[in-house]
Amino acid sequence: MNFLDVAGKNYLISGVANKKSVAYFTARILIENGATCLFSVQSEAHLAAVAKLFPGSESFVFDVERDRNLTEKVTRPLDGFVHSLAFANFSEGPKPFLETKRDDYLQAAQISCFSLVEMSHQLRERFTPTASIVTISISNTKATSYGYLGPIKAMLDATVPYLAKSFSEFSRIRVNAVGAGPLKTSASAGIPDYIDNYLFAEALTLRKAALETQEVANTICFLLSPKSSGINATTLLVDAGMSCNTFDQDVVKTFSKKSNAD
Repeated sequence: MNFLDVAGKNYLISGVANKKSVAYFTARILIENGATCLFSVQSEAHLAAVAKLFPGSESFVFDVERDRNLTEKVTRPLDGFVHSLAFANFSEGPKPFLETKRDDYLQAAQISCFSLVEMSHQLRERFTPTASIVTISISNTKATSYGYLGPIKAMLDATVPYLAKSFSEFSRIRVNAVGAGPLKTSASAGIPDYIDNYLFAEALTLRKAALETQEVANTICFLLSPKSSGINATTLLVDAGMSCNTFDQDVVKTFSKKSNAD
């Protein structure tokens, strides 16, 4: 038996898009450790991608904006669920938060946050009594450069303990989030000016090396496993120490030298 103890267990993974996604890395670890993964995706195109990434695995389309029949899609008991869904409409480029459109905000809130509640509720009868639910948040919801997704991720963090409390009334099902620092993923590339934020975050890590998607996935798998049974209703920060290093002297000096040069 390996440390994670997930062999023979079933996990539903949402949000696999490509080999760079957190959901992909998570599923790969689980499968390598003997677990079975089912996949829910947003479109037929993503269904084809999953078929190539995980041949022979069970997958299906589930649009969280419209579909309400997740129980019909998933017929086997689930030992865990990974909610790795986030979306914001930045098609018009970056805008001041004050100018956020209602429809854009509500759509992002539905996909990125409330879908966790709805999907968890629909899967209620499929979860084993000690199942683990993990959603993906960000390391700093006050990072205003993240646009209106920042407040929505803060909403997601606040939702986690409420959902955990609700499940505790009839089970030992746990709900947690992973607050990941900036990652080099395809989804992140859609955020305006993200690459600058990514490089800045890398400079602020204590090790001076960017956070890797594999590291986030490792933490997710730990939270999905029985080994994390004492962790519940929590957002676990994974950012390589970035959050404690705001005034890194090397970064401060670099900025000062640039300012003096200008």
